[in-house]
Amino acid sequence: MSHLVLGWEEWISLPDLGLPAIKAKVDTGARTSALHATQIEAFGSKSAPKVRFIVHPIPGREDLAVACSAPVLDRREVTSSNGESELRYVIETHLEVAGQKWPIEVTLTNRSGMQSHMLLGRQAMHEEVQVQPTERFCQPELSYDVYHTSEFRQIAVKRPLRIAVLSRENNYSTQRIVEEGEKRGHTVEIIDTTRCYMAINSNNPEVHYDGKRLPHFDAVVPRIGTSVTQYGTAVVRQFETLGTYCINGSQGITASRDKLYAHQLMARHKIGMPHTAFASSPKYTDSLISLVGTAPLIVKLLESTQGRGVVLAETKKAAQSVISAFRGLKANFLVQAFVKEANGEDIRCFVVGGRVVAAIKRSAMAGDFRSNLHQGGTAAKVRITKQERECAVRAARVFGLNCAGVDLLRSEDGPKVLEVNSSPGLQGVETVSGRNIAALIFEHLEEKLRPTPARKRKT
Repeated sequence: MSHLVLGWEEWISLPDLGLPAIKAKVDTGARTSALHATQIEAFGSKSAPKVRFIVHPIPGREDLAVACSAPVLDRREVTSSNGESELRYVIETHLEVAGQKWPIEVTLTNRSGMQSHMLLGRQAMHEEVQVQPTERFCQPELSYDVYHTSEFRQIAVKRPLRIAVLSRENNYSTQRIVEEGEKRGHTVEIIDTTRCYMAINSNNPEVHYDGKRLPHFDAVVPRIGTSVTQYGTAVVRQFETLGTYCINGSQGITASRDKLYAHQLMARHKIGMPHTAFASSPKYTDSLISLVGTAPLIVKLLESTQGRGVVLAETKKAAQSVISAFRGLKANFLVQAFVKEANGEDIRCFVVGGRVVAAIKRSAMAGDFRSNLHQGGTAAKVRITKQERECAVRAARVFGLNCAGVDLLRSEDGPKVLEVNSSPGLQGVETVSGRNIAALIFEHLEEKLRPTPARKRKT
């Protein structure tokens, strides 16, 4: 490392933390370096603790907040120049000055009352560094303008995130999300939806779990089961109230689970689907059947899932009998046209972040018309058309879902959407397509949670 002269004030970079430019006071009278940080919070395991914090790199600009995180090196008591002692988290990060970079230890503390948001102590000085206490800016000056550019988003580090997976089941999909998140350096916690409870107020809304207030999460991945839709979406709404990014919002989950509303929503946005009819009164049975065409037709419970509660009526008389039976059970149901040319096959398109990332063709087992894998169907990779791709993306967008399974039928007049699933399983689509869907979900989360460029104030 070449010889370096620093004045009492210099421009530096902390690239590991996504801070490309910050003014630092160089003080050899101080032993420890310190960075102005707020909302300091420990997370991670006891064996590998981490700390997250917010940095305001520009003095006086509280609107520009850069979220950072790093492994905890130590926690030690530091005495400031005014004689006050404080227990601070210590991290190790790289300091960059004039193209030279080396690791330093930094303590995290609130320096909001200080003119400099970064203090470089003598521990940060290697033997080739010489300090001229009467000079300032001996090295090339940087500019805070970098925080007002789109390039700032690209140089910002992919910091470790704290993710909550709302799920009551530790199944394949949940395990894959946890496994992939931890592999990418994030902390992923499984939260049982029904064990959450909420403090609902305008000043300080909270989510509690097993007797404790839940900490701040960067994002929530809802895996809400159909049996707990109402309470599960209430929990998601609470996280939305807290400002947490939810990959699928409460409104989208609710709409996708209400099959009647879901079809009305798709019809309103002119998304192709099988002819569908609904009625409450039994005296309209024949008229209801005629609205969707002739037999065979599908009778589907509004609460059906994974192919259960879906019946193929091959004749008009059979349809009348099924409808009568469902009404006898006081069950709500839809009647749909049967798309014969689909030959018991449908296409599951997995949509993440507004694009189809994988597609598989599911085929019904012999003697059945339901292609669901839970009903014994089989699956294979499939190449979808541009029209099918656009249809799947539009359907997910209509529901406001950033992670969705869109089921399509191939009909003579184009793709028909059967269902939009807000908690699609990963096992079938990952196994068959060979795509790492869990990784693509985290790519979306990382992209959404990158800092956005700050608007430059007029001077």
